[in-house]
Amino acid sequence: MSAYLIVARLGPVEDEQSFAEYQRKTRLKPPSVALEPLVVYGAIHGLEGTAPDGVVMLRFDSVEDAKRWYEDPAYQDALPHRLKAANYQAFIVEGVAG
Repeated sequence: MSAYLIVARLGPVEDEQSFAEYQRKTRLKPPSVALEPLVVYGAIHGLEGTAPDGVVMLRFDSVEDAKRWYEDPAYQDALPHRLKAANYQAFIVEGVAG
């Protein structure tokens, strides 16, 4: 069953250098598992509550694959830079059986 890793940036980037380093590091090594970027900081049209400042949504074949990608040492090396750059929330959600 597909799984979606969603990262919401809750406010603006406060440390541009850290964000740039995160982007550089995540582009150095190909992903450790197959993924499909579905949303990468597209325009947001809020409907209820406070809309996030930015959203990334990645599709994986399974929750296990999403966790494997997130826990990969190369991504874990980049992650502190994203967390230093702005306030984020991240989670994995299972898709519907097709």
